[in-house]
Amino acid sequence: MAKKLTFGFVLLLLVLHGNAQETPDLIIANFFKTYKVEGSSKALDDLYATNPWTSRIQDAINNVKNQLGRFDEELVGKYYGYEEIVSKKLGDSFMLKSYFLKFDRQFLRLTFQFYKPENDWRLFSFKFDDTFDDEIEEAAKLYYLDLENE
Repeated sequence: MAKKLTFGFVLLLLVLHGNAQETPDLIIANFFKTYKVEGSSKALDDLYATNPWTSRIQDAINNVKNQLGRFDEELVGKYYGYEEIVSKKLGDSFMLKSYFLKFDRQFLRLTFQFYKPENDWRLFSFKFDDTFDDEIEEAAKLYYLDLENE
C-alpha cells in the first residue's frame, strides 16, 4: 500500500510540475541563478530556449553571448547580484522587465521582453547595455521639468 501511495504522490508531482506555468519572473530568476553559478553563456542558452523560434537566429544569439561574456571580473570587477529597475505589462500577453546587473566597477542594464501567444510565456527580446546613466542625466535636464507648476 505504501508503494502505491508513494508512486501516486510522485506521479501527481510530475503532472503538477508538467502543467506549471513558467512566468516571466520565474524565467528571470532562473536566468540570474544560472548566471551566478554557470555563467552568462549557459544562462542565455536557457533563456532563449523558452522560445522555439530562436533557432532561426542562432548567429545573433551567439553574438549576444560573446558580448555579455566580455563583462567578466577582469573588466568590471566582482559580481554583486541584480535588482529590478522597472516592470511593465501590456495586456495579458506582453511584459517588459528591466534589471541592473551589479558589478564592483559598474552596472549593466538587462532588458527582457516576454510574449505569451497562447498559454506559455516565452522570451520575445533580450538586450543589455551600460548607458543607463546617460538616460538619467538626460532626464534630469531642465527642459524635461515642468517648472511652471512648482
